[in-house]
Amino acid sequence: MSFPSGLSVFHFRCFMTPSRDISRLLEIMAMLRTPGSGCPWDMEQNFATIAPYTIEEAYEVADAIARGDLHDLRDELGDLLLQVVFHARMAEEQNAFSFGDVVEAITRKMIRRHPHVFADQDGLLTPSDVKGAWERIKAEEKAERAAERLAAEASHKSLLSSVKAGQPALAQAMELQRKASTVGFDWNDPRAVLHKIREEADEIEQALDRGDSQELREETGDLLFALVNLARHIGADPEMALRGTNAKFERRFGYIERELQSQGRSLEGASLAEMDALWNEAKEKE
Repeated sequence: MSFPSGLSVFHFRCFMTPSRDISRLLEIMAMLRTPGSGCPWDMEQNFATIAPYTIEEAYEVADAIARGDLHDLRDELGDLLLQVVFHARMAEEQNAFSFGDVVEAITRKMIRRHPHVFADQDGLLTPSDVKGAWERIKAEEKAERAAERLAAEASHKSLLSSVKAGQPALAQAMELQRKASTVGFDWNDPRAVLHKIREEADEIEQALDRGDSQELREETGDLLFALVNLARHIGADPEMALRGTNAKFERRFGYIERELQSQGRSLEGASLAEMDALWNEAKEKE
């Protein structure tokens, strides 16, 4: 086995031992990304390919909290921390910033946003006072960054500029549509949105006929965007609506599993028609 430059067998064995030291995690990530001796999968990743995993891990943290499972929360927070380390390592490889820079940025931000703690400032005693100061300082920071961007690029500021790009796609789509609606760029009737949904579905069918995978991805995105628009028009939160459907799917699929098990059968041994019939039974029982 070959090791990265400066790494001995002793050092390698140390990597095999769990550690409470963040430097160990940074070293492990560096090792995984080392050409020639690292992990092929880790080495071929970039910011774009890792971003979906970062979002997924954040949701798993939220899920562990919702379930009140602190054991899982510990593990999921570790997975989320790994995502930060992964992104920081890739940035360091491009001489953009390092993990230390990330830590410095957030510590500077936390000190600045808590003047009542770190600046010996009196008068911010209640949670509402603290929250108000946090929002004010955050707005100041945002204005500073916006001014820097405007100075760097003298370009037109879009109505949609204030929509956060880093939020979940469903929430971002909802906010983009809300912003556009303030200037009249919107449908007046949910039925018009339904017409758009049917139009997008037809375009997906046409893309299927052409077998164009890139077009299919784009058209599927258009359909999802139109569905979010429908949810907005009827006053439904698309995230909560989808979560409800996910729970319903799990519940009905669980019924199929239990019924087949009671018959001494497996999912693999059942036909689609049989599973569909059980699905309808579950639906009728709700």
